[in-house]
Amino acid sequence: MTTTLGELTGDYAFDTARTRIGFTARHTIGPVVRGRFERVEGGAHVDGDHPSRSSVTVTIGAGSLQTLNPRRDKALRGKFLDLDDHPAITFTSTGVRQAGETAFLLTGDLTIRGVTRPVTVDVERIGVEQDPRGGARIRFRGGATIDRKDWGVHWAGAAGLVARKVTLEFDVTVIRRT
Repeated sequence: MTTTLGELTGDYAFDTARTRIGFTARHTIGPVVRGRFERVEGGAHVDGDHPSRSSVTVTIGAGSLQTLNPRRDKALRGKFLDLDDHPAITFTSTGVRQAGETAFLLTGDLTIRGVTRPVTVDVERIGVEQDPRGGARIRFRGGATIDRKDWGVHWAGAAGLVARKVTLEFDVTVIRRT
């Protein structure tokens, strides 16, 4: 089994079957709203010897948003995310800093509704395993809290009902490309 960070150096693709990107937001008249995106693609370059040279790209299909409430999903896709004009949410890293043995701070540009702003994501490497074909898989977990209004994610009909702060959460597994 690969155990050292240096041995993990390489290019990786998201294992979409084992990847989950979601969010939580407080609602003033009900419980916390939890959602996730069903369509996520991405890749990473891991430089185990020099983590600052690592990089990540993520593309999320905004139309794949699910909260288990079809009416709310329609409003979030249309009024909040403006799906017709902005079908994708993207993240492109601009820097990686190692913050502990398995902890990293990943900075990058998050684009939602055509608005790009910097964000820093706390990331932890959860595990490493060999897949059945002998390739390396790495699992990462992390998140960040953003102010949705910074990206133009708002709707007058929901003013005061949905908190401005949204927590982005992810659990990502990547597979080394051969």
